[in-house]
Amino acid sequence: MTSWIDDPEGGRARGPRGLARAWIEALVRPRRLFANGVARGDQAPALTFAVAVAAAFTLGWIGVEPSVVPGIVESPALSAVILFLVVVALAAPVGLHLTAAVATVSVIVASVELVDGLSLRDRGGVSETVQVVAYASSPMALAGPPIPELRVVCGAYATVLLLIGFRTVHGTTPLRTLVAGIPPALLGYGVGYRALASLRALVG
Repeated sequence: MTSWIDDPEGGRARGPRGLARAWIEALVRPRRLFANGVARGDQAPALTFAVAVAAAFTLGWIGVEPSVVPGIVESPALSAVILFLVVVALAAPVGLHLTAAVATVSVIVASVELVDGLSLRDRGGVSETVQVVAYASSPMALAGPPIPELRVVCGAYATVLLLIGFRTVHGTTPLRTLVAGIPPALLGYGVGYRALASLRALVG
């Protein structure tokens, strides 16, 4: 799950322009992105994309609510920089792969059917699942400001994108898509990006 392929088959373009195009396409043409931009073994652009989304989320949060930065060192500005680097270098990659691991298990469970014994439906592999989880997180780049309504909407949109991605890449039925998509969406976008906490704040 953590390997990068030097010579991928297709996938997304590298660089800032490729990131920007993937972000816009994920928001407005998700089926096209998942059908044409997800390729076996091409995880490097997806990981970079997920890190960029987490970075935008963190910058938005810190910029609007500086008090969220813990007192890591005496200087508040330096503490903010350290927090940002920890998110980019550690939290985002770990969060992506943890969510993708849950998604992989969910896809396998949702793909199992009993027909003359135990069999698996045709589906994409782990690499494709990692990419879908990463690109589906695109709305969360806008969810940094601690506005509960904004985070809930972005989390819901990311969940819809994840379901579209699983349906497109893994070929699951609507019911199986829900079974496969809800657990990683709750973990990655609900917990990781605090959409669930925002929902509780609105309901409470």
